[in-house]
Amino acid sequence: MQLSADDLSYLSQCAIRAATEAGALIASRSTESVAVEHKAGGDTLASQVVTEVDLLSDAAIIKMLKPTCDRYQLAMLTEESIDDSARLKQDHFWCVDPLDGTLSFIESLPGYAVSIALVSRAGEPLIGVVYDPVTATLYSAVKGQGVERNGEPWCHVPSGDTPLLTLISDRTLESRSDFPQLLQRIETMATQLGFSGVTTLHNGGAVMSACWGLEHGPGCYFKLPKTEPGGGSLWDFAATAALFNEMGAVASDFYGQPLELNRAESTFMNHRGVIFATEQRVATELMSQLQPFFSNYTPEIS
Repeated sequence: MQLSADDLSYLSQCAIRAATEAGALIASRSTESVAVEHKAGGDTLASQVVTEVDLLSDAAIIKMLKPTCDRYQLAMLTEESIDDSARLKQDHFWCVDPLDGTLSFIESLPGYAVSIALVSRAGEPLIGVVYDPVTATLYSAVKGQGVERNGEPWCHVPSGDTPLLTLISDRTLESRSDFPQLLQRIETMATQLGFSGVTTLHNGGAVMSACWGLEHGPGCYFKLPKTEPGGGSLWDFAATAALFNEMGAVASDFYGQPLELNRAESTFMNHRGVIFATEQRVATELMSQLQPFFSNYTPEIS
């Protein structure tokens, strides 16, 4: 089914309502003690933990978006639901993470968010909506219609004359035994690019890590390619890819290709890695400079 610009605008508003209502639910439970369970996932704790709040948010979003699926023939993929492969048959699908950054939520740390995207069957993000319950910040983007932050146009990433490069560093990256060497390489790269140094932000989920890159630009966030399951999933990157695309920033794999946001083989996005960067030169250098950290991996070529 062909979606017009008006259709996308309407669907964006539906996603915004769903994200903000789910975000309010999450915020209302943020000071409570919640039971933590484990589910089948990748090789990281972040991909395995789930709480009642994740499931309540998931159910609320599905309920709010279900009428649009019927009206526009949309499929639905969420982190907490079984992938029924309808996303491979319908022209478009909702891609939902009802509570990204569950570990941060459990620990009462900033870095968790609601993420909703509309993705084409070809894997192109058409709508991206992120709601941060901690700061009550809403990010939204529609292809060809720009990015808004709390309902106001958001066109420029912060920068300075010789600013620091912000590296958003997640738990998986920092747990690597070679993280000090990797960080040193990035610091050298930043200096060569004319930055005054590197500063880091920590402990966010994939969604807020990407948004922090935009908030604290020039910035970057990445997941290195690897062969084993884990390393982020479609729902971790679809909405923020829409934000970065509309901002004129970079959302790509480690080989300079657009993110494959409708993989038939798996929902995991570790096969070619992920880069979010506010500047192309930063992304290009990351692709080059970090190859030694995954040099034994031969990427899939699609």
